[in-house]
Amino acid sequence: MQKFPFFYVLLLLISFQIVLSQKPSKPNAVEIYNQIQKLNFLGSVLYVAAHPDDENTRLISYMANEKKARTGYLSLTRGDGGQNLIGPELRELLGVIRTQELLEARKIDGGEQFFSRANDFGYSKNPEETLSIWDQNEVLSDMIYIIRKFKPDVIINRFDARSPGTTHGHHTASAQLSVDAFDKVNDKTVYPNQLNLVTNWQPKRIFFNTSWWFYGSKEKFEKADKSNLIQFKMGVYYPSIGKSNQEIAALSRSCHQSQGFGSSGTRGEEYEYLELLKGDVPKDKTNIFEGIDTSWNRIIGGKEIGEVLYEVEKNFEFKNPSASIPELVKAYTMIQDLDENHWKSIKSEEIKKIIAACAGLYLEAVAENQEVTYGNSLKVKLEAINRSSVPMKWTGVVSYPENEFDFKTIDLKYNISQNITTEISILKTLQITQPYYLKEKGTIGMYRVDEQKNIGIPDVFREIKATFIIEIDGVEIHFDRNVIYKLNDDVKGEVYKPLDVVPEITTSIQDKVVIFNSDKSKTIAVKIKAGKENMNGILQLELPNNWEVSPLSIPFSLVKKGEEKTVTFGVNPPKNASEVIAKCIAIVDGVRYDKEQININYDHISKQQVLKPSEAKLIKLNIKTGKEKIAYIMGAGDEVPKSLHQMGYEVTVMKADEITKENLILFDVVITGIRAYNTVQALAFKQQILFDFVKEGKTMIVQYNTLDDFVTPDIAPFPLKISRDRVTDENAKIEFLAPNHPILNYPNTITAADFEGWKQEQGLYYPNEWDKAFTPILASNDKGETSKKGALLVAKYGKGNFIYTGLSFFRELPEGVSGAFRLMANMISIK
Repeated sequence: MQKFPFFYVLLLLISFQIVLSQKPSKPNAVEIYNQIQKLNFLGSVLYVAAHPDDENTRLISYMANEKKARTGYLSLTRGDGGQNLIGPELRELLGVIRTQELLEARKIDGGEQFFSRANDFGYSKNPEETLSIWDQNEVLSDMIYIIRKFKPDVIINRFDARSPGTTHGHHTASAQLSVDAFDKVNDKTVYPNQLNLVTNWQPKRIFFNTSWWFYGSKEKFEKADKSNLIQFKMGVYYPSIGKSNQEIAALSRSCHQSQGFGSSGTRGEEYEYLELLKGDVPKDKTNIFEGIDTSWNRIIGGKEIGEVLYEVEKNFEFKNPSASIPELVKAYTMIQDLDENHWKSIKSEEIKKIIAACAGLYLEAVAENQEVTYGNSLKVKLEAINRSSVPMKWTGVVSYPENEFDFKTIDLKYNISQNITTEISILKTLQITQPYYLKEKGTIGMYRVDEQKNIGIPDVFREIKATFIIEIDGVEIHFDRNVIYKLNDDVKGEVYKPLDVVPEITTSIQDKVVIFNSDKSKTIAVKIKAGKENMNGILQLELPNNWEVSPLSIPFSLVKKGEEKTVTFGVNPPKNASEVIAKCIAIVDGVRYDKEQININYDHISKQQVLKPSEAKLIKLNIKTGKEKIAYIMGAGDEVPKSLHQMGYEVTVMKADEITKENLILFDVVITGIRAYNTVQALAFKQQILFDFVKEGKTMIVQYNTLDDFVTPDIAPFPLKISRDRVTDENAKIEFLAPNHPILNYPNTITAADFEGWKQEQGLYYPNEWDKAFTPILASNDKGETSKKGALLVAKYGKGNFIYTGLSFFRELPEGVSGAFRLMANMISIK
């Protein structure tokens, strides 16, 4: 009998990629063979851009699958500043979704994913502005660290560093930083503190991935001189899997569901073009790795390993992959004897996956619950099955956190499942599960990550792991697995979810913004949730002294794990205008709990837990509102209806197919959500009903739409042309073009003060041409630009009013921006 510590620290075993809690990979023979080919290629390429969706998935797929190169995508941001087509999440929650979408995309196209600490603060018109909001030095440091760790032979930029102002400032900044990093990454005096963890590195060359888009049109690109460009065919067809490179890329691209980037893919011959920026000029214009030894001969001691593995590739049996296992195990032991650390680590992980795949070796660690808290025990079922004729033994388990476990060696006989159930203790040394870059408060431009070794890591740290020790041909190999949770869903079948360490108590204030437009008190609802059994304590709502809370505390008792209760506090506002943050605190045995648990659940990504301070914004606001009844037609998804409800309006969310003359009789105002005319097909058949609604004396407010395909060209009763005009500076000075217009004076007098404190931007996709029936109300502009007058347009149509606005109410109202509430009230009450 051997005695092993059951749970042991393994945090440093995986250098870049974190193993996701998801359905286990079960590769077929073709996929295994492709992995063996990749095992025999020792070259790497890093693609660099600014956001999720910037990456060229065709090129990433080509490099990973055709060239067999280790291929990475460095997205400087997590896409936090964009819009969300699948739900209400914005800012950091949207960044969490887009992070997971990128990880899913890389699983399809074969790449790896990295990020810097840069925060996508929204659209930027030039790199100077971008780098003044990002910490330029820190982002460059992140990029150099990732390059030193990944060690790419080739870097490819999505954007052109030489053309500032022609695209998003984040785009150009990503390219400029990449070119700067290329020159500095091998200088030991540049960020020398990193060299405790990584070594200097010099990529061979850096390219710009140009295309017709950068030339203005396909016609211009066809006529352009391409003699200085590297051109190669990437429309590869893979008969073994029945897909073209473009079809793989389209599947990867389609993972960006929050951005609506579903793609059907293409087939046939297509080209990619690279312009050399720095480094050696390759003579072979189809081989970006020219002059780089990408064989096993690249490393000392690799020649002999290559001789073994090239024979494995040559002699691979598609009908019997397990025939390769003896030679793979031999090569594995040889790799362990290498002195070189970089490729040794990478190829050790790759060959272990191939050995397991060849054997049909299924290893899994499943927890009895999806959530666990400190001080609790957790039952874990370990399963191991060898589905090959190769003799194997299960000799032990090593994992984290630490527990003692007596283990008897088990023969893994052909196709006989072996199961062990054990119980572990969840220690306080574990971290609560959450995106590590959200743990500490950052700045507008940067997330905060204090530990250098964590820079670039894409995903959540999941510390509860199990490592199965399997003996094959006398060689012990360690196979790492995350402890996960799975269940059987009656519709979806087997469903995998990650195991989350959660707080013992979480709370949530129901309304994140509460408007007080009088001296009357309001009821604030708070939900409290138990992370484990028998939680007893008191709940408090903390506010400044000039706000009155009753009662001062509320006792609670939650018996069952996962049990929830909702309690209410009465809050009286002060006499004068005031904006404060209410904090919810649960106290159990003297310990304060102040976090809200937010679970992000979408079928196309792994479930995510985010912890934020349990807070809400309370506003005593000088605002007058009417009694209008509002029909709200959702578009891409926003939380404006909640804000309208807070203002005291009766709001009904109406589906487009419910729009009838009879149904609209009950309402005074119709409001369409953001991008409704880009996303709601049924609106194409409802316009005349809506226009008649206005004509008969009612009001219609249309919020911004993009230049994407419109479901109907007639989004207004008069001609109106949407443009890319926007004002990204939320503090840009406002000019009132029609100061006497009712929309600025009733029921609230709108002044410049109402545009103070706006978040991220003033507005986007303003119209730049409109019929004379429209009256432009506001004008503003970003520095150095002409005045933009399309932010708010009002037209009389029959007896009613049609309003089009590109102002970012979808951001400002959920953020509790007072002036946005006042202006929205005037729009609703316009006569």
